[in-house]
Amino acid sequence: MANPRARTCLLAALACLLGACTLEPRYRAPPLPVPAQWPIPPTTAAAEAPEGAAATALESLPGPTPNSGVIGGTRRAVDIGWRDFFADPHLQRIIASALANNRDLRVAVLDIQLARSEYLVQRANSLPQIDASASYTKEKLPPAEFGFPITAAYYEVGVALSSFELDLFGHVRSLNHAALQQYLAQTQARRSAQLSLIAEVAQAYLTLVSDRELLKLAEDTLRSQLASYGITVKEHQHGQVSGLDVAQAETTVDSARSDVARYEGNIAEDIDALNLLAGASVDTSKLPDALDDRTFGIAALPAELPSTVLLRRPDVLEAEHTLRAANADIGAARAAFFPAIDLTGNAGTISPQFSSLFGPGTGTWMYSPQVSLPLFHGGQLVGSLAEAKVNRAIALAQYEKAIQTAFREVADALALTGTLEREREAQEALVGATGRAYELSQQRYKAGRDSYLDVLDSQRSYYSAQQSLIATELAQQDNRVTLYKALGGGWQERSP
Repeated sequence: MANPRARTCLLAALACLLGACTLEPRYRAPPLPVPAQWPIPPTTAAAEAPEGAAATALESLPGPTPNSGVIGGTRRAVDIGWRDFFADPHLQRIIASALANNRDLRVAVLDIQLARSEYLVQRANSLPQIDASASYTKEKLPPAEFGFPITAAYYEVGVALSSFELDLFGHVRSLNHAALQQYLAQTQARRSAQLSLIAEVAQAYLTLVSDRELLKLAEDTLRSQLASYGITVKEHQHGQVSGLDVAQAETTVDSARSDVARYEGNIAEDIDALNLLAGASVDTSKLPDALDDRTFGIAALPAELPSTVLLRRPDVLEAEHTLRAANADIGAARAAFFPAIDLTGNAGTISPQFSSLFGPGTGTWMYSPQVSLPLFHGGQLVGSLAEAKVNRAIALAQYEKAIQTAFREVADALALTGTLEREREAQEALVGATGRAYELSQQRYKAGRDSYLDVLDSQRSYYSAQQSLIATELAQQDNRVTLYKALGGGWQERSP
């Protein structure tokens, strides 16, 4: 009876041969290096809600209802198409132009094609390479060999098997796995680039609309101050007010004129930035002049979500595929320590006459297996294995950092969701209060109870409050875009 240990080794070798086993470490998904839930500040509405009230928000966001642009029901953030999230038709057209023309996104698409080509090249090593050949040879042999000169000529046709490695220990298969994971990582990189591009376009669009609103406010203020200045000049001519009042009124006109020029410059820069992102000239003639909630097709995103939603972010998936590729490289480095078997051979026909090339007795063949076992490589194989393990450790650290970075982005956006809403409400109240104070100060000045300086102070406070309200509204809408991006939405066009 055969030795049981020898039989076991033989069966293991046969299993490796038939199943093309590899020496890759078993891949296990690393645990999330972040808390299970985002830390919601106690001042937010979500933190004040009853415990478990938002537990049903597991990876879910408002989803589109049938035959409606309004979002209702439940749907994951990554499944909400950007056309459903951004309802403004002007913004949709700009985003579509960016996706079609932006050069950075075009490079990302070409990187995918390059990675796919590299994978196909690597996968071809798993299959034998067979080539057909035909040749005609004529040579003269020296007289010293046969005593008289001989001229020989022959035709040859055949097929040849190039050096083909029997992948007993999974060296080639591990390299294939690594190339496939790199290709998949590039597809996620393209999705991540598209997500970032859409967010950048949306935020550039919102900045442009905000500056247009600020310009309109500055122009309205300038017209108001010019009218007030004209009245003050006339009153000074009739001796009703002093020259100081005229000078003070003139400062408000100059300040408003300066703001108009500044916002006009900002708008020009905003348009240039939007054109660069869109990859084409954007028609800004029909863009809105003020921010409003109609830019978005969904309500505010829920403030309490499990951190597992991060696993579907494209950049996190890209880091995971890179980690898997590094894991496969370890298998290839391990397999290099074991014997390699290469097969080379050919078969065909040879004849001195072309007419009898395929006749009887002209067949020929050659078969040459070769086994190589590494004995001494000066530490190269050990170094390659150590390098592969370090690369895997680096990829693991990068994967964990990608998750931690994503966690922070979502946490920051969630923390601002409630605070910006309360800030906007406070700013709206401040605008109303400063507006009333400005009206009362004008009435008291006309009645001779206050100086013109009091009117100017009230006017500046009212103008500043209006500017702050516009800035808060912009920050609030920017934050909604940031949260949508941070949760992984925006890489597909339509919601499924």
